[in-house]
Amino acid sequence: MGTESKTELIPVIEIAASIDQEKVKTQIYTIRGIRVMLDRDIAEYFQVTTGNLNRAMKRNIKRFPENFCFQLTQEECSRFQIGSLNGSRGSNIKYRPFCYSEQGIAMLTSVLHTDRVIAASIQIMEAFVAMRHYIQENRMLIGSDTILRLEQRQSKTEQDITDIKENMVTRADLSDFMKLFDRGIKEEEILILDGQPFKADIAYQKIYRKAKKNVIYIDDYLGIKTLQHMAHTKAGVKITIVSDNKGKKPLRLTEYNDYLTEYPGKTIDFISAGNRIHGRYIVLDYGTKSMVVYHCGASSKDAGKKITTITKIVDPSGYQDTIKAVLAEQPLLLR
Repeated sequence: MGTESKTELIPVIEIAASIDQEKVKTQIYTIRGIRVMLDRDIAEYFQVTTGNLNRAMKRNIKRFPENFCFQLTQEECSRFQIGSLNGSRGSNIKYRPFCYSEQGIAMLTSVLHTDRVIAASIQIMEAFVAMRHYIQENRMLIGSDTILRLEQRQSKTEQDITDIKENMVTRADLSDFMKLFDRGIKEEEILILDGQPFKADIAYQKIYRKAKKNVIYIDDYLGIKTLQHMAHTKAGVKITIVSDNKGKKPLRLTEYNDYLTEYPGKTIDFISAGNRIHGRYIVLDYGTKSMVVYHCGASSKDAGKKITTITKIVDPSGYQDTIKAVLAEQPLLLR
Protein backbone atom coordinates (compact mmCIF):
# COMPACT_ATOMS: atom_id res chain seq x y z
CA MET A 1 0.00 0.00 0.00
CA GLY A 2 3.04 2.27 0.14
CA THR A 3 4.93 4.03 -2.66
CA GLU A 4 8.64 4.48 -3.16
CA SER A 5 10.02 7.84 -2.13
CA LYS A 6 11.78 10.19 -4.54
CA THR A 7 15.13 9.47 -2.89
CA GLU A 8 14.67 5.75 -3.60
CA LEU A 9 14.01 6.49 -7.28
CA ILE A 10 17.10 8.69 -7.82
CA PRO A 11 19.60 5.77 -8.08
CA VAL A 12 17.40 4.08 -10.71
CA ILE A 13 17.31 7.27 -12.81
CA GLU A 14 21.07 7.76 -12.51
CA ILE A 15 21.76 4.16 -13.54
CA ALA A 16 19.41 4.41 -16.52
CA ALA A 17 21.18 7.54 -17.75
CA SER A 18 24.53 5.70 -17.74
CA ILE A 19 23.38 3.01 -20.20
CA ASP A 20 24.05 3.57 -23.91
CA GLN A 21 20.90 2.51 -25.76
CA GLU A 22 22.63 2.63 -29.14
CA LYS A 23 25.11 0.04 -27.91
CA VAL A 24 22.23 -2.09 -26.59
CA LYS A 25 20.64 -2.10 -30.08
CA THR A 26 23.83 -3.55 -31.59
CA GLN A 27 23.64 -6.43 -29.13
CA ILE A 28 20.13 -7.50 -30.14
CA TYR A 29 20.15 -10.50 -32.50
CA THR A 30 17.35 -12.18 -34.42
CA ILE A 31 17.76 -15.90 -33.76
CA ARG A 32 15.11 -18.55 -34.45
CA GLY A 33 12.88 -15.71 -35.61
CA ILE A 34 13.00 -14.01 -32.18
CA ARG A 35 14.86 -10.84 -31.19
CA VAL A 36 17.13 -11.75 -28.29
CA MET A 37 20.15 -10.65 -26.26
CA LEU A 38 22.97 -12.86 -25.01
CA ASP A 39 23.26 -13.71 -21.33
CA ARG A 40 26.74 -12.17 -21.04
CA ASP A 41 25.57 -8.81 -22.45
CA ILE A 42 22.54 -8.68 -20.15
CA ALA A 43 24.73 -9.64 -17.18
CA GLU A 44 27.06 -6.73 -17.95
CA TYR A 45 24.20 -4.23 -17.84
CA PHE A 46 22.68 -5.85 -14.74
CA GLN A 47 26.14 -5.89 -13.09
CA VAL A 48 25.90 -9.54 -12.11
CA THR A 49 28.00 -12.47 -13.29
CA THR A 50 26.74 -14.46 -16.26
CA GLY A 51 26.71 -17.54 -14.04
CA ASN A 52 24.50 -15.90 -11.42
CA LEU A 53 22.15 -14.58 -14.11
CA ASN A 54 21.63 -18.04 -15.58
CA ARG A 55 21.40 -19.69 -12.17
CA ALA A 56 18.54 -17.32 -11.27
CA MET A 57 16.82 -18.40 -14.48
CA LYS A 58 17.33 -22.11 -13.77
CA ARG A 59 16.02 -21.74 -10.20
CA ASN A 60 12.83 -20.36 -11.74
CA ILE A 61 12.85 -22.49 -14.89
CA LYS A 62 9.04 -22.73 -15.11
CA ARG A 63 8.93 -18.96 -15.68
CA PHE A 64 11.20 -19.20 -18.73
CA PRO A 65 9.59 -21.14 -21.60
CA GLU A 66 11.57 -21.52 -24.83
CA ASN A 67 10.25 -18.26 -26.32
CA PHE A 68 11.62 -16.46 -23.22
CA CYS A 69 15.02 -18.15 -23.01
CA PHE A 70 16.94 -20.80 -24.94
CA GLN A 71 20.52 -22.02 -25.22
CA LEU A 72 22.32 -21.63 -28.54
CA THR A 73 23.52 -24.67 -30.44
CA GLN A 74 27.15 -24.83 -31.48
CA GLU A 75 26.03 -24.30 -35.10
CA GLU A 76 24.13 -21.13 -34.11
CA CYS A 77 27.18 -19.83 -32.25
CA SER A 78 29.20 -20.22 -35.45
CA ARG A 79 26.52 -18.86 -37.79
CA PHE A 80 25.99 -15.70 -35.75
CA GLN A 81 29.73 -15.41 -34.98
CA ILE A 82 29.10 -15.67 -31.25
CA GLY A 83 32.22 -17.00 -29.58
CA SER A 84 31.91 -19.44 -26.69
CA LEU A 85 33.43 -18.14 -23.48
CA ASN A 86 36.31 -19.82 -21.70
CA GLY A 87 36.02 -20.92 -18.09
CA SER A 88 37.90 -19.19 -15.27
CA ARG A 89 41.62 -19.49 -14.50
CA GLY A 90 42.60 -20.41 -18.04
CA SER A 91 40.57 -23.61 -18.21
CA ASN A 92 39.38 -24.89 -21.57
CA ILE A 93 35.79 -25.42 -20.44
CA LYS A 94 33.42 -23.70 -22.84
CA TYR A 95 29.68 -23.14 -22.80
CA ARG A 96 27.03 -22.22 -25.28
CA PRO A 97 25.41 -18.89 -24.31
CA PHE A 98 21.78 -18.55 -23.32
CA CYS A 99 19.62 -16.05 -25.20
CA TYR A 100 16.82 -14.04 -23.61
CA SER A 101 13.94 -12.54 -25.55
CA GLU A 102 12.23 -9.30 -24.56
CA GLN A 103 9.79 -11.28 -22.42
CA GLY A 104 12.66 -13.22 -20.86
CA ILE A 105 14.47 -10.02 -19.89
CA ALA A 106 11.27 -8.70 -18.32
CA MET A 107 10.94 -11.95 -16.39
CA LEU A 108 14.53 -11.63 -15.12
CA THR A 109 13.48 -8.48 -13.25
CA SER A 110 11.04 -10.61 -11.25
CA VAL A 111 13.81 -12.93 -10.02
CA LEU A 112 16.68 -10.42 -9.67
CA HIS A 113 15.68 -7.50 -7.44
CA THR A 114 18.20 -4.64 -7.52
CA ASP A 115 18.04 -1.01 -8.61
CA ARG A 116 20.60 -1.81 -11.29
CA VAL A 117 18.53 -4.64 -12.78
CA ILE A 118 15.36 -2.54 -12.82
CA ALA A 119 17.06 0.45 -14.47
CA ALA A 120 18.99 -1.64 -17.00
CA SER A 121 15.92 -3.68 -17.97
CA ILE A 122 13.99 -0.46 -18.66
CA GLN A 123 16.72 0.74 -21.05
CA ILE A 124 16.92 -2.63 -22.78
CA MET A 125 13.13 -2.69 -23.24
CA GLU A 126 13.29 0.77 -24.80
CA ALA A 127 15.92 -0.49 -27.24
CA PHE A 128 13.58 -3.30 -28.30
CA VAL A 129 10.79 -0.74 -28.72
CA ALA A 130 13.07 1.46 -30.86
CA MET A 131 13.72 -1.46 -33.17
CA ARG A 132 9.98 -2.04 -33.54
CA HIS A 133 9.51 1.61 -34.46
CA TYR A 134 12.26 1.30 -37.07
CA ILE A 135 10.44 -1.63 -38.68
CA GLN A 136 7.17 0.29 -38.73
CA GLU A 137 8.76 3.40 -40.23
CA ASN A 138 10.43 1.35 -42.97
CA ARG A 139 7.58 -1.04 -43.67
CA MET A 140 7.54 -0.06 -47.38
CA LEU A 141 11.02 -1.56 -47.72
CA ILE A 142 9.98 -4.85 -46.13
CA GLY A 143 7.77 -7.53 -47.69
CA SER A 144 4.14 -7.64 -46.52
CA ASP A 145 4.47 -11.27 -45.42
CA THR A 146 7.46 -10.37 -43.27
CA ILE A 147 5.58 -7.41 -41.78
CA LEU A 148 2.60 -9.64 -40.94
CA ARG A 149 4.83 -12.19 -39.20
CA LEU A 150 6.61 -9.46 -37.25
CA GLU A 151 3.34 -7.83 -36.18
CA GLN A 152 1.88 -11.16 -35.08
CA ARG A 153 5.00 -11.98 -33.09
CA GLN A 154 5.07 -8.48 -31.58
CA SER A 155 1.41 -8.75 -30.55
CA LYS A 156 2.18 -11.97 -28.69
CA THR A 157 5.30 -10.41 -27.13
CA GLU A 158 3.31 -7.48 -25.78
CA GLN A 159 0.66 -9.81 -24.33
CA ASP A 160 3.34 -11.96 -22.69
CA ILE A 161 4.95 -8.89 -21.13
CA THR A 162 1.54 -7.71 -19.87
CA ASP A 163 1.03 -11.12 -18.25
CA ILE A 164 4.48 -10.92 -16.65
CA LYS A 165 3.81 -7.45 -15.20
CA GLU A 166 0.47 -8.58 -13.76
CA ASN A 167 2.12 -11.50 -11.98
CA MET A 168 5.46 -9.87 -11.19
CA VAL A 169 6.56 -9.28 -7.62
CA THR A 170 7.52 -5.61 -7.56
CA ARG A 171 9.85 -3.73 -5.22
CA ALA A 172 6.78 -2.20 -3.54
CA ASP A 173 5.33 -5.68 -2.97
CA LEU A 174 8.59 -6.77 -1.37
CA SER A 175 8.99 -3.77 0.96
CA ASP A 176 7.42 -5.39 4.02
CA PHE A 177 9.20 -8.65 3.33
CA MET A 178 12.60 -6.95 3.11
CA LYS A 179 11.93 -5.08 6.36
CA LEU A 180 11.55 -8.48 8.02
CA PHE A 181 15.03 -9.43 6.87
CA ASP A 182 16.39 -6.24 8.39
CA ARG A 183 14.81 -7.06 11.74
CA GLY A 184 15.44 -10.80 11.70
CA ILE A 185 12.62 -13.13 10.72
CA LYS A 186 10.71 -14.97 13.40
CA GLU A 187 8.20 -17.72 12.72
CA GLU A 188 5.36 -15.50 13.91
CA GLU A 189 6.35 -12.85 11.36
CA ILE A 190 6.53 -14.99 8.25
CA LEU A 191 5.50 -18.61 7.89
CA ILE A 192 6.04 -20.48 4.61
CA LEU A 193 3.85 -23.54 4.09
CA ASP A 194 3.99 -26.20 1.38
CA GLY A 195 1.64 -29.19 1.56
CA GLN A 196 1.18 -28.64 5.30
CA PRO A 197 -2.55 -27.94 5.92
CA PHE A 198 -2.31 -29.13 9.53
CA LYS A 199 0.56 -26.74 10.24
CA ALA A 200 -1.48 -23.98 8.57
CA ASP A 201 -4.42 -24.69 10.88
CA ILE A 202 -2.15 -24.45 13.92
CA ALA A 203 -0.75 -21.14 12.63
CA TYR A 204 -4.22 -19.59 12.21
CA GLN A 205 -5.33 -20.81 15.62
CA LYS A 206 -2.21 -19.34 17.24
CA ILE A 207 -2.81 -15.98 15.54
CA TYR A 208 -6.47 -15.78 16.61
CA ARG A 209 -5.60 -16.60 20.23
CA LYS A 210 -3.44 -13.46 20.36
CA ALA A 211 -6.42 -11.11 19.92
CA LYS A 212 -7.51 -9.25 23.04
CA LYS A 213 -10.31 -7.00 21.75
CA ASN A 214 -11.33 -7.99 18.26
CA VAL A 215 -10.54 -10.03 15.14
CA ILE A 216 -11.32 -8.92 11.58
CA TYR A 217 -10.85 -11.53 8.85
CA ILE A 218 -10.92 -10.25 5.24
CA ASP A 219 -11.26 -12.86 2.51
CA ASP A 220 -13.53 -13.33 -0.52
CA TYR A 221 -13.70 -17.08 0.06
CA LEU A 222 -15.06 -18.74 3.21
CA GLY A 223 -15.49 -22.31 4.39
CA ILE A 224 -16.19 -24.43 7.45
CA LYS A 225 -12.47 -24.39 8.29
CA THR A 226 -12.66 -20.58 8.55
CA LEU A 227 -15.18 -20.96 11.36
CA GLN A 228 -13.12 -23.69 13.02
CA HIS A 229 -10.19 -21.28 13.20
CA MET A 230 -12.41 -18.56 14.68
CA ALA A 231 -13.42 -20.90 17.50
CA HIS A 232 -9.93 -20.47 18.98
CA THR A 233 -10.42 -16.79 19.83
CA LYS A 234 -10.54 -15.90 23.52
CA ALA A 235 -13.86 -15.33 25.27
CA GLY A 236 -15.19 -11.79 24.78
CA VAL A 237 -13.23 -11.09 21.57
CA LYS A 238 -15.47 -9.60 18.88
CA ILE A 239 -15.25 -11.42 15.54
CA THR A 240 -15.97 -9.81 12.16
CA ILE A 241 -15.64 -11.41 8.74
CA VAL A 242 -15.50 -9.21 5.62
CA SER A 243 -16.23 -11.25 2.51
CA ASP A 244 -18.32 -11.68 -0.63
CA ASN A 245 -18.49 -15.43 0.16
CA LYS A 246 -17.54 -16.50 -3.38
CA GLY A 247 -16.56 -19.88 -4.74
CA LYS A 248 -18.21 -23.13 -5.77
CA LYS A 249 -18.94 -24.04 -2.14
CA PRO A 250 -19.62 -20.79 -0.25
CA LEU A 251 -20.23 -20.82 3.49
CA ARG A 252 -23.88 -21.62 4.21
CA LEU A 253 -26.20 -20.36 6.91
CA THR A 254 -26.79 -23.91 8.17
CA GLU A 255 -23.03 -24.33 8.67
CA TYR A 256 -22.84 -21.10 10.64
CA ASN A 257 -25.80 -22.19 12.79
CA ASP A 258 -24.01 -25.49 13.49
CA TYR A 259 -20.96 -23.45 14.57
CA LEU A 260 -23.11 -21.37 16.95
CA THR A 261 -24.60 -24.55 18.44
CA GLU A 262 -21.16 -26.01 19.09
CA TYR A 263 -19.57 -22.73 20.26
CA PRO A 264 -22.28 -20.69 22.03
CA GLY A 265 -21.32 -17.08 22.64
CA LYS A 266 -18.85 -16.89 19.72
CA THR A 267 -21.04 -14.94 17.34
CA ILE A 268 -19.66 -13.48 14.12
CA ASP A 269 -20.63 -10.27 12.31
CA PHE A 270 -20.56 -10.76 8.53
CA ILE A 271 -19.93 -7.73 6.29
CA SER A 272 -19.99 -7.68 2.49
CA ALA A 273 -16.68 -6.85 0.82
CA GLY A 274 -18.55 -5.00 -1.95
CA ASN A 275 -16.36 -6.67 -4.61
CA ARG A 276 -13.46 -4.50 -3.42
CA ILE A 277 -11.23 -7.16 -1.92
CA HIS A 278 -8.56 -9.24 -3.61
CA GLY A 279 -6.02 -9.85 -0.82
CA ARG A 280 -6.59 -11.79 2.39
CA TYR A 281 -5.89 -10.28 5.79
CA ILE A 282 -6.24 -10.96 9.50
CA VAL A 283 -6.50 -7.87 11.70
CA LEU A 284 -6.10 -8.18 15.46
CA ASP A 285 -7.23 -5.47 17.89
CA TYR A 286 -8.25 -2.89 15.29
CA GLY A 287 -8.61 0.59 16.78
CA THR A 288 -5.99 0.02 19.48
CA LYS A 289 -2.29 0.88 19.72
CA SER A 290 -1.47 -2.82 19.61
CA MET A 291 -3.19 -3.48 16.25
CA VAL A 292 -1.54 -6.24 14.22
CA VAL A 293 -2.15 -7.08 10.53
CA TYR A 294 -1.25 -10.34 8.81
CA HIS A 295 -1.29 -10.84 5.04
CA CYS A 296 -2.30 -14.38 4.04
CA GLY A 297 -1.25 -15.82 0.70
CA ALA A 298 -4.24 -18.16 0.55
CA SER A 299 -7.74 -18.41 2.00
CA SER A 300 -7.70 -20.05 5.41
CA LYS A 301 -9.98 -22.82 4.11
CA ASP A 302 -7.22 -23.84 1.66
CA ALA A 303 -4.07 -22.71 3.47
CA GLY A 304 -1.15 -25.10 3.45
CA LYS A 305 -2.36 -27.27 0.57
CA LYS A 306 0.10 -25.60 -1.78
CA ILE A 307 3.00 -23.17 -1.30
CA THR A 308 1.70 -20.14 0.58
CA THR A 309 2.78 -17.65 3.24
CA ILE A 310 1.35 -15.90 6.26
CA THR A 311 3.22 -12.62 6.75
CA LYS A 312 3.02 -10.15 9.62
CA ILE A 313 2.95 -6.56 8.32
CA VAL A 314 5.78 -4.57 9.90
CA ASP A 315 3.95 -1.22 9.96
CA PRO A 316 0.14 -1.73 9.93
CA SER A 317 -0.72 1.96 10.36
CA GLY A 318 -1.23 2.43 6.62
CA TYR A 319 -4.11 -0.06 6.70
CA GLN A 320 -6.27 1.95 9.14
CA ASP A 321 -8.31 3.84 6.53
CA THR A 322 -8.78 0.79 4.33
CA ILE A 323 -10.08 -1.31 7.22
CA LYS A 324 -12.41 1.50 8.28
CA ALA A 325 -13.79 1.69 4.73
CA VAL A 326 -14.52 -2.03 4.39
CA LEU A 327 -16.19 -2.13 7.80
CA ALA A 328 -18.66 0.49 6.54
CA GLU A 329 -20.01 -1.85 3.84
CA GLN A 330 -23.43 -3.53 4.01
CA PRO A 331 -24.01 -6.69 6.05
CA LEU A 332 -23.38 -10.01 4.30
CA LEU A 333 -26.35 -12.41 4.38
CA LEU A 334 -25.52 -16.11 4.38
CA ARG A 335 -27.93 -18.38 2.49
